[in-house]
Formats: sequence, structure tokens, C-alpha cells
Amino acid sequence: MSTRGPRAVKWRTAVGSLWLAGVAVLAVGGLIPIWPAVIYVAASGAAFLTYAVDKARAGAGGRRVPEKVLQVLALAGGWPGALIAQERYRHKTRKVRFQVIFWLIVAAHIAAAAAWWYVQSGSTMRGR
Repeated sequence: MSTRGPRAVKWRTAVGSLWLAGVAVLAVGGLIPIWPAVIYVAASGAAFLTYAVDKARAGAGGRRVPEKVLQVLALAGGWPGALIAQERYRHKTRKVRFQVIFWLIVAAHIAAAAAWWYVQSGSTMRGR
């Protein structure tokens, strides 16, 4: 199945959007503090815009955004927006080294969220 057709599943967009929506729902529901949702949304917006600028500069032959900047934005919580931008602009999806680092960042965020949730649920069960 092609990932470029109008009916194709846009998995990067789905994953990034689901993470952002999930964090927002958990924050609004009071299950997590509001600050992670704010950070993820703000950093994702910044990452998405930075990818758009870099893609435009790449097409125009202009000065590019350093890959380290894109990775730092992902590390700062912008990985969902970066993931959406990668799919939207078809940008940085074929650079293996970049993708390895990017997915390690995503894995670290997911592991940190799971560890936090585990600790919180354990302390709730102990009657914190």
C-alpha cells in the first residue's frame, strides 16, 4: 500500500497526533499535570515550523537548519510535531543516521512517560 495516496494511512501523523491528543486529554482530565501538555504542544509547534522552514530552504538552496537543532527540538518534547512534519513535508525521512537518533529520542520520551505513570500509579495504590 502506498503511503502517498489520498486514502493512505499517514502513520507518522497518526502517532504524533495521538500522542498530543492523549497528553492533552490526560492533562485536562487531571490525570497528569498540565505542564507536560503545554510543553509537548509548544515544542511540537516549534518543531513543525522549523521543519517547514528547513524544507523550504532546502528547495530554495538557502541556508539549512542544522540537524542538531531539529534533534534538540524533538528532545525538548517536539517529537510529535517533528513526526507530523516529517510526513507532511517528506523531510528527513530517508536519512538513516538522523532517523536512528530521532527514534531513540522518541523511545526515551515514551520510556520516561511510562516510568512516570508507573511510579504515579504505584504511589496511588499505596495511598499516597
